[in-house]
Amino acid sequence: MRLIIYTGKGGTGKTVNSCSTAIKLADLNYKTLVISADPAHTLKDAFMVPVVGNKPIKILDNLYALQVDPVLELAENYGSVLSYVASIFSKRGLDETLSYEIAMLPGMTQLFSLLKIEEFMRHESFDCIVMDMPASGEALRYLYFPKLVGNIGEKFSGFTGVFSGFVKMFQPFSSFAPIPTDVIQIEMNLLKRLEILSKILTDTKITSLRLLINPDSFSIENAKRALMSTNLYGMNVDAVIINKIFPRQVPDSYFTKWTEYQSTKIEEAKTSFYPLYIIEERFYEKELKGIEMLRENAETIFANKDPSRVFYSDKVFEFVKDGPTLILKIKAPFTNKDNFDVNRYGDYLVIKILDTTGNNIVNVIPLPIATITMKLYEVKIREGIIEVTFRE
Repeated sequence: MRLIIYTGKGGTGKTVNSCSTAIKLADLNYKTLVISADPAHTLKDAFMVPVVGNKPIKILDNLYALQVDPVLELAENYGSVLSYVASIFSKRGLDETLSYEIAMLPGMTQLFSLLKIEEFMRHESFDCIVMDMPASGEALRYLYFPKLVGNIGEKFSGFTGVFSGFVKMFQPFSSFAPIPTDVIQIEMNLLKRLEILSKILTDTKITSLRLLINPDSFSIENAKRALMSTNLYGMNVDAVIINKIFPRQVPDSYFTKWTEYQSTKIEEAKTSFYPLYIIEERFYEKELKGIEMLRENAETIFANKDPSRVFYSDKVFEFVKDGPTLILKIKAPFTNKDNFDVNRYGDYLVIKILDTTGNNIVNVIPLPIATITMKLYEVKIREGIIEVTFRE
């Protein structure tokens, strides 16, 4: 089975490209499911069908669509835990509605959208699943819960609870009642599902993330952060799609500066995301929707390539923690100690490499929060890899 996740800043074209990819896969005889958790219910608009609900509906031969209702998923899978935590806050005098808002951990609605994938993968219902993922990556953090908790969590949660246990701090010790058994069981089942989901998402043969960007500063910077985060989480990004590119031959002079600006941003993106597979996608004359237009778009993107192919399966860069030091390893073939420069500016690392034509190639890499208390200690290059060492 294959799982392809499209993510990126809002408005970059995640839904359209998810649907186009799903159509291409279905045309190649893969039984395919496209999933969206967008509250705007954009799948029905993209496919131009009356409704796409919380159960898979058939769009074409081999193609099904599902619009996840995160609130419904949350209620069915986590409702008892949420009610218990909210009741503790409510007993402390908080408004009941506010209690539920506080009890809701950030990213939980997205998390249960991802758990829907685990359900379909477990039952092997489809050959390929394509997910239109919300722009925020908060949910990915929860994939590390099983690794952080492990067997200790199973023992610990027997008397406190993994998710709900934090409410103990809001109660006097004398009045702290044991957490209900059904709440504990839900939490342990959730941890097991998270562990399975984590293995699925970090298996490069199964899962690929594809970053959607527009040729502008905001979406490129957003995608850089996403790339850094997914590298930290151990997930594979195999391609970057640069969407909404104006054709160079636009007759109206109004667009001249736009096309020039986009050209510089396209080159910046190619440098920033090297050596990932880059796809360039044009800006269409009209809104992309409907089966035929989405199919046309799929042919433009993939041509004779199979979208289920893993286009890249190595790390673009890697963070290695070694005691008080953190080493950032960046691929930079054909680079030697005399033709590159590295500088740190706050939470960014700027790398300048002199190419064979005498021009500087500049790459700006976001740094993880762990480097806030560290200083740039050493930079060296070995076998085409730049190693940047940070030390506390």
